[in-house]
Amino acid sequence: MKFINKVNLSSDIWGAPDGVASLALLQVAQAGKSFVYVARDDVRMNLMGDSLARLSPDLRLLDFPAWDCLPFDRLSPQGGLVGRRIETLAQLAAGQETVPTILLTTTNAILQRVPPKSYFTDSSLVIAAGQATREGETGQALGPAALADYLAGQAYLRTDTVRETGEFAVRGGILDVFPPGQLSPARLDFFGDDVETIRSFDPATQRSTGAIDQLILRPVAEFMMNEATIARFRTGYLALFGATASRDALYESVSAGRSHPGIEHWLPLFHGKMASLTDYCAGWPVVLDHEADAAIAARYAQINDFHAARLAHGNDDAASPYRPLAVDKLYLAEAETEQVFANGKACRLFAFAPLSDKADGPSQAKDRASAPQGQDAGGRAANRLGKVEGNSAVPELAGLVTAERNARKRPIIVGCSSPGAASRLADLLAAYLGAAALQPITAMDELVPGGFYVMQWPLETGFQTDHLIVVSEPDIFGQRLSRPQSKRAKGDDFLREVSALETGDLVVHAEHGIGRYEGLTIINSAGGDHDCLHLVYAGGDKLYLPVENIELLSRYGSAGGESQLDRLGGAAWQARVARIKGRVRIMAEQLIKIAATRYKAQAEPLIAEDGSFGEFCARFAFTETEDQLNAINDVVTDLASGKASDRLICGDVGFGKTEVALRAAFIAAMAGYQVALVAPTTLLARQHGKVFVERFAGFPVKIGVLSRMTSSADAQAIREGIATGEIQIAIGTHALLAKSIEFNHLGLLIIDEEQHFGVGQKERLKELRGDIHVLTLSATPIPRTLQMALSGVREMSLIATPPVDRLAVRTFVGPWDGVVLREAVQREMFRGGQVFVVCPRIDGMQRVYDRLTTLAPEARIISAHGRMPANELDQVMTRFADGEADILLSTNIVESGIDIPSANTMIIHRADMFGLSQLYQLRGRVGRGRQRAYAYLTSDPKRLLSPQARRRLEVMQTLDTLGAGFTLASYDMDIRGAGNLLGDEQSGHVREVGVELYQEMLRQAVDAAKSGRGYATDDDAKPAWTPQINLGLEIRLPEAYVPDLTVRLSLYRRIADLADPQATDILIAELVDRFGGLPDPVKNLFSVIELKQLCRLANVEKIDAGPKGLSLSFRDNHFARPDALIGWIAGQSGRVQLRADHRLVVVTPLPKPEMQPDACKQTLQELVALL
Repeated sequence: MKFINKVNLSSDIWGAPDGVASLALLQVAQAGKSFVYVARDDVRMNLMGDSLARLSPDLRLLDFPAWDCLPFDRLSPQGGLVGRRIETLAQLAAGQETVPTILLTTTNAILQRVPPKSYFTDSSLVIAAGQATREGETGQALGPAALADYLAGQAYLRTDTVRETGEFAVRGGILDVFPPGQLSPARLDFFGDDVETIRSFDPATQRSTGAIDQLILRPVAEFMMNEATIARFRTGYLALFGATASRDALYESVSAGRSHPGIEHWLPLFHGKMASLTDYCAGWPVVLDHEADAAIAARYAQINDFHAARLAHGNDDAASPYRPLAVDKLYLAEAETEQVFANGKACRLFAFAPLSDKADGPSQAKDRASAPQGQDAGGRAANRLGKVEGNSAVPELAGLVTAERNARKRPIIVGCSSPGAASRLADLLAAYLGAAALQPITAMDELVPGGFYVMQWPLETGFQTDHLIVVSEPDIFGQRLSRPQSKRAKGDDFLREVSALETGDLVVHAEHGIGRYEGLTIINSAGGDHDCLHLVYAGGDKLYLPVENIELLSRYGSAGGESQLDRLGGAAWQARVARIKGRVRIMAEQLIKIAATRYKAQAEPLIAEDGSFGEFCARFAFTETEDQLNAINDVVTDLASGKASDRLICGDVGFGKTEVALRAAFIAAMAGYQVALVAPTTLLARQHGKVFVERFAGFPVKIGVLSRMTSSADAQAIREGIATGEIQIAIGTHALLAKSIEFNHLGLLIIDEEQHFGVGQKERLKELRGDIHVLTLSATPIPRTLQMALSGVREMSLIATPPVDRLAVRTFVGPWDGVVLREAVQREMFRGGQVFVVCPRIDGMQRVYDRLTTLAPEARIISAHGRMPANELDQVMTRFADGEADILLSTNIVESGIDIPSANTMIIHRADMFGLSQLYQLRGRVGRGRQRAYAYLTSDPKRLLSPQARRRLEVMQTLDTLGAGFTLASYDMDIRGAGNLLGDEQSGHVREVGVELYQEMLRQAVDAAKSGRGYATDDDAKPAWTPQINLGLEIRLPEAYVPDLTVRLSLYRRIADLADPQATDILIAELVDRFGGLPDPVKNLFSVIELKQLCRLANVEKIDAGPKGLSLSFRDNHFARPDALIGWIAGQSGRVQLRADHRLVVVTPLPKPEMQPDACKQTLQELVALL
């Protein structure tokens, strides 16, 4: 079936709006032609790639994105992006295009010079399973060590655990590597120099996921650092810039063979001769996206402006000068670009119709007056059916379908961003056209005249031709942002935090109390080497804890880093534990009473009406992620349960928590109940009010916003409306919590960022809870809230999946550096963005303002802080949001409630004075659009940071990934201790016993109270115990087997926690997969763990084995069935004896130490069988 007019690339193509453009390109490719498509930006390139992939899944597509940094930057491009570029260039250099190929790129990317073809043909290494790998030039066989040297020369980074692109690790005969262009890293298992197997593995779990026959190792960067390239760089640098009179950090780093931030901007000095992207695909036609010519002109202006700025200010910092290359060294000269894109050499796409088309207006004709004539693809932009705000255009769409169907005319396709959006649209249309009106398809060849179809086809606007009508989601619901499903970060992995110990950390031993960890030490015991944890107690007393008993240790937490150590053998620790357990028991009972009261509290079931609720959901401008849908379903189920619910929605900044609140509010309001949304700041309340008013437009719901920015008259009217029930949704700050506010029929309380409320406000929130539904939203839940959720007292939904089009914020930590910060401001201003600068105190703002005017005299700076009059503050924030200023200098008043996608750089002055949760929230204000965002956490270079402040900043740099909010709360609990669950004071209980042990006590107490079995104080006051097993064997994870200490400690903890044979088998398989076959010391370690499991069943406290046999003693001299034990001893013909000290002695020759584990196992199994 014909969809558009026939076109080719011999001349410009008119009548090609977005969807038609993809059909035109597909038509050309299906005719057997390879070509280059140049998009105006990355967003457009990705959208075209998505469309082509949906329309023809078998089509060969290569993408070549631009660097995500500015011209002549001090920052390097992101590694994953460089990997995509290298993979594409390497494939093109290989010249194996046997099928039609479309190379997708952007104006920014095609203007930049690239390494020559020879770089990729000479630097790629093919590794095949079942044979030796040989180096190209020398023919040398590459075993693990030689391959490691090769990778290091290719700029791969050697690490202990491979998680990121460009890393490799070696463990004996196993080599892990993550080459550019690969979706997952690979694990090579060697036998000698031969590669026996190649397996892909998950970088998060480190477990293999499948076999690979062949692996291609590409260069990890667009330059290589070896003797030849370093010499070439040095010669070229000195020739261009002369001998360095002062220190030059770039020159020194390269001379030493080290990389340097932004080194890629001197790429030509490593290669000598550079190439262009079109050199890799000579003879391929070039297709220019509409508006691409304007984008090229803007890019050249940006390149020249930034180059001029570098020349003017490059030597301001004598220690780190910036000596930029000439523009034409790194970028194509404008004359070269004109040759590439000259008329007759490039085909341009135009969205509008050709001049001869009478449908166009005079303004469009004027725009094209000087353009040459070309081909008409026949596409015309369709009139948008819906509006950005207000009701959807579903009725209009239904009318269009009916008209076309009656005439048996053109088929109609609705392009949806996801299967969920298609399903929702089908439900909405069923009321107009019947249940089976919308037919899902996956390919265009399924169309018939007059049919009505839906397919996954992301489009910004619809179109029509003489043969087809295509409607996009924005045509129906208003402008939407496509957010395809991203790989889900499993909540279980978030909840299971494995914290490695560091030397000097405080730990808590279940029997001996608080000590200090001083590292791993090998102790020879009974003739065998043991890895032991070296612990130091008061008075310098030492304790060496065998690693198989590591479960007796828990982290103390940094809140009490100066806490007093306990004394070994003293009674104070046991008394303290018993006292705390008693207090925790009482607390648990109070918590359970609160939870039980809420559980018993009846609430009217709130049921969502399918039709109106579906239309409300359809207005959401994104595609829901899996986690978000789960959270929504949890809340919908809560509201319909008939019981008062209390749920915490924990999700990272910008991950869609507000949408959960919107849908809950809709259900409650449409059921006739009032909704109260309480936010901690006026700005956040104002933003929520704006979002709610827009989303509820057209529905019979009245919304009132009450804050200090509300005038007295309006505030009084809102209070009266709340009291009468006229206002169904009330949004406000703590003003909404005033005693004077009386709700008529409150059914749902939504609390945003509860950690920002004061003590009195939290108490008022407790009073409001009662028999209504409560929904709490938080990106970084306060530890007390987190404790509640983990303790089973409060329900929690975790949203851990980021939008796929959001990039993680690049975070830099260091002293205030005027040069670096000037570049940060200039970078943001050059790309048309805005900057937040945050100060910890109002009285320091003027000093920072003076610095900023020196750094960026051309910037427009406005200030905001909490002491400003409400109206003035509102005006300042509105001006910044409207783009009337380049820099907003403020206190942390912007911590919550600011959503400005154009502001993507944040500078925090004296970041050491902010809390961890505050820093995370502040950083979340940037990176809310699709551009890379940057955060600079600065400190005073003249002040020494406290250990806690330093750790906070380190954590912020570590949590540089999306979805880190939940992990942050765990760090926060570690750093400042856990809050008392029932009050706002920092818990003294935690300081007495440590955070992990306190958490475990609380969990046990809550479980006991919930089960109704009570809390056996006397028994539970006894310390935890673990069997002591002494064998004459080496028991440890050798360093040669697991080189990384952090990984070893983590594995020791996991091994010690093993509770059943199935879990043991799984962990053994993982070790074999990651590190190779188990050495004898590791086998012995697993044997000891198995014996410990049997000892616990038999209540055996200690077992010793030697050449003549073994002896064991029972815990508290107790065996559950003493009569059976006596009978068993009597039947052993004197081989087993019960001594006066109650020790059981088994006489059996064990001349070899390796015989001891089996002998112990047999005896313990016989004892367990007696029970």
